[in-house]
Amino acid sequence: MKVTRRNALALAAMTGMAWTTGPAFAADKLRVGKSIGSSFPFSGADLAKARGIFAADGIDAEISVFRGDGQMQQALAAGVIDIGFGSGPSMGYAAKGVPAIAVAAMASEPRNMSLVVMKNGPIQSIDDLKGKRVGVTTAGSLTDWLTRRLSESKGWGPSGIDVTAMGEMRTRLAAMKSGELAGSVNSIQETWNLVENGEGRLLATFGDAVPDFHTHVIYAHRNLIKSNPDLVKRFLHAWFTTAKFMKDNREETVKIIAATMSLPVSVVDKSYDYEMQMLSMDGAFNPKAIEIIRKSLKDLEILDRIPDANELFLPGFAPVKL
Repeated sequence: MKVTRRNALALAAMTGMAWTTGPAFAADKLRVGKSIGSSFPFSGADLAKARGIFAADGIDAEISVFRGDGQMQQALAAGVIDIGFGSGPSMGYAAKGVPAIAVAAMASEPRNMSLVVMKNGPIQSIDDLKGKRVGVTTAGSLTDWLTRRLSESKGWGPSGIDVTAMGEMRTRLAAMKSGELAGSVNSIQETWNLVENGEGRLLATFGDAVPDFHTHVIYAHRNLIKSNPDLVKRFLHAWFTTAKFMKDNREETVKIIAATMSLPVSVVDKSYDYEMQMLSMDGAFNPKAIEIIRKSLKDLEILDRIPDANELFLPGFAPVKL
């Protein structure tokens, strides 16, 4: 059998062997950033590291967590990370000059994003949110985009809901309890956790509201793409191997991700089907989703123009074949 770098590293990862024959099989370090920690798909990176999936493709992943898409894009701009897990609307940052671009789609319609309100609060339906303040993570983030998109779909315009960037969930929860916010846009895990704690009530999810969409995408720094495109390809191979593992191994996936996200297993298990229905198995971009994103970037004032599709993603890396 022909011994390739990938075959040798895969064997080492499976058997626990330590390669001491020299630098030929040394793993390549990649600095991987997750735009938020409260994301089931993004937590797959920790699963991939724990299960040796990255190692099997010759990757030593150093994983960082940020406080939203904006901060992660700043890290890409500063060259602090090489790979980023972020939202579809953040594809607009490439058109703003950030030296990173989407190379694969991670997830389709946002079934894992939800609107939560206080359990005994006054908000009973989406219609009650007109003119009210709704908390999101950061300006220009997925949570921001979805809230404005929801307002647009109700005929209220992008400002029909008062979108308020307040960072992490605990800050938004405190503002909801004080009455400062009428609701918050969260991951489905955060919402189910509030429901289980008797604090929140699920008002709606966004899957049906945005059927053609890329909720999450994978970004690569342009310097990495230029200097080592094979490493980008190996990373994507490892990621979609991870996606398949997550699909085929519910119990172990739920256990590992619950630990990563510091959530009860019951909450993550309840979220599992929402997540897997949208998780891509090959990273292919949907042309309809790209059209929605590129047009909405101007409509929602993330950009002052409609960018060309080739400004938002780089073809040639996806779909990924395992």
